[in-house]
Amino acid sequence: MNKLGMIRVAAASPKLLVGNPKYNVEEMIRCAREAQSKGAAITLFPELAVTGSTCGDLFHQEILYEKNLEGLKALADSTKGASAVVIAGCYLKLQNVLYDCAALMQDGKVRGIVPKMFPSGRRGRPDRRWFGSGAAISKAVTDIKLFGYDIPFGNLIFSDDESGVTLGIEVGSDLYAPVSFGAQLALRGAHLLCIPAADNETVGSADSRRQWLCQSSAAHHSAYLYASAGMNESTTDLIYGGDCMIAENGTLLSRSQRYDRDSHLLYNDIDYGFIARERTLCWDSENCAGGCGDGFPVQTIPLAALPVIDHKKDAPVRRWTKNPFICDDPQGFQTQCRDIFDIQVHALMRRLEHTRSKTAVLGISGGLDSTLALLVTAQAFRTLRRDPKDIIAVTMPGFGTTDKTYQNALTIMKTLGTTVKEISIVPAVTQHLKDIGHDLSDHDVTYENAQARERTQILMDIANQFGGLVVGTGDLSEAALGWCTYNGDHISMYNVNCGVPKTLIPFVIQWLIQYRLSGANADLQFSSDNDLLKQALVDIMDTPISPELLPPDETGRIAQKTEEKVGPYLLHDFFLYHTIRRGATPAKMVFLAKEAFRGDYSEEEIKKWLAVFYRRFFSQQFKRNCVPDGPKVGSVGLSPRGDWSMPSDADVTLWLSELE
Repeated sequence: MNKLGMIRVAAASPKLLVGNPKYNVEEMIRCAREAQSKGAAITLFPELAVTGSTCGDLFHQEILYEKNLEGLKALADSTKGASAVVIAGCYLKLQNVLYDCAALMQDGKVRGIVPKMFPSGRRGRPDRRWFGSGAAISKAVTDIKLFGYDIPFGNLIFSDDESGVTLGIEVGSDLYAPVSFGAQLALRGAHLLCIPAADNETVGSADSRRQWLCQSSAAHHSAYLYASAGMNESTTDLIYGGDCMIAENGTLLSRSQRYDRDSHLLYNDIDYGFIARERTLCWDSENCAGGCGDGFPVQTIPLAALPVIDHKKDAPVRRWTKNPFICDDPQGFQTQCRDIFDIQVHALMRRLEHTRSKTAVLGISGGLDSTLALLVTAQAFRTLRRDPKDIIAVTMPGFGTTDKTYQNALTIMKTLGTTVKEISIVPAVTQHLKDIGHDLSDHDVTYENAQARERTQILMDIANQFGGLVVGTGDLSEAALGWCTYNGDHISMYNVNCGVPKTLIPFVIQWLIQYRLSGANADLQFSSDNDLLKQALVDIMDTPISPELLPPDETGRIAQKTEEKVGPYLLHDFFLYHTIRRGATPAKMVFLAKEAFRGDYSEEEIKKWLAVFYRRFFSQQFKRNCVPDGPKVGSVGLSPRGDWSMPSDADVTLWLSELE
């Protein structure tokens, strides 16, 4: 199980001399060997890289054409003995017409040639002046004789059956066609689409390219490797920037600096295993292939086994964020937090209106989850123009309640204008434990869960008493780990936090502090005292995560800290995302976590907590199979009604065995 379904790729924009194939090919060979020395299984060069893309009418000069072919052969010969693939732009003459092409080379031979299907007639770059339509010639020609052997030509897919990765090539502006050639290749199984390009720079063009590449990779559930002509091909009216990009399923993994006058290479690791998994989950891909593909025949060309990433030997180039639920881009992150809060608010509004609930009832502990739920509820009531006094916020001190969380709970309830109720659960739980013959000094799971169930009973009865709806507070991470009491905090009438992971909640609260309670655009009506509310929210975020079901320590501080029991939520949210969203195997999970948390957690610690995650995730499915409704906010959800269907009695042995 050393293979992870990942492959390293390189996009190269070499320093070229327009019209000098010998110089160009020598530089390309140097770049390709450098890329292979760094583990790249695929090296992509720009469109018409052998000659340079801006030769203009020189393309019709026989001497340039002959040297173009000699250069292509030299480039193919340089791959002898290597399993890595090189893809480069060249041009061919077929039936007295020139075609803008890309050739794939491996182990000393050209394995296939793909023409540009739709030469552009746009101003500034009239390709049609020199090159014919590849779409037309591909219907008549499926292979050509070159360098003494037959070479597949036209609509090609290249497949490495041993590793399971499949490649397609889309030349230049074919990417922007109304129905792109790459879309057809993706529908026929290409995981990675390689785009040798020669896109000149204009104002806004770089951002447009990025958006198009990311959008295409998302729409086709594919990875895109893009390499464009560089500065040294700039001539006359057009400037080229040497833009190189690598995208995967809608995400830009890396991008080069433009306008580099020297050769440059861009590397990253493509997770084609994730792409393949995405496609198995997306019936639209299969339906589109069946509905759109009958008139598009494709040849599949076998490749020798490509060098894929081995987790026992290879260090990755790619970097993984510690918290994959959080957007890396600051502007995007602000939008993400706003969207999460808005989804929660409007989902709750809809449920309140539909059920005609007179009140909303929440248990407020002074912890993160119930705080966010109360903030959401308060905003929902304000938007509905309802009196916040109809929010019945209940604090229920128990054996483990500390003064810090108690005071913070009171502060946020009062400043938000709710109806505050304080009901101690100590007498009721004490009586209950006596009734069932449980020793009060035995602080076991019965002692803990009796408190959680008593609190839920109080909330449900108050809701009945005042025509209310109990708003749940449990988060996505707790659902994954089963860190909730069955028929206790596990139950509510509507759970606004069910789609939000634990590690994201502080960021949503921080966003509220920054953009709703502070600054020039602060909502002065959000609470009766925004400054006091902010102070309480900051203190809550600094409080250790705890259910507070065990007595405080001798100093009155929280003694029961959740992360000491089940492990760091940052790790568990990482495991949750990569298990549900990306389908990572245990071996792959350890590999990813080691890289993401290098310097924070050792491999032994990662394996320890991953084993805890797997055991709890499997054993606690019975709780998730009967959770209340709640809004889905992201790409990872655990609702049994649509997001995650799993038998309660599934065996975890397979996952633990690979982990060990």
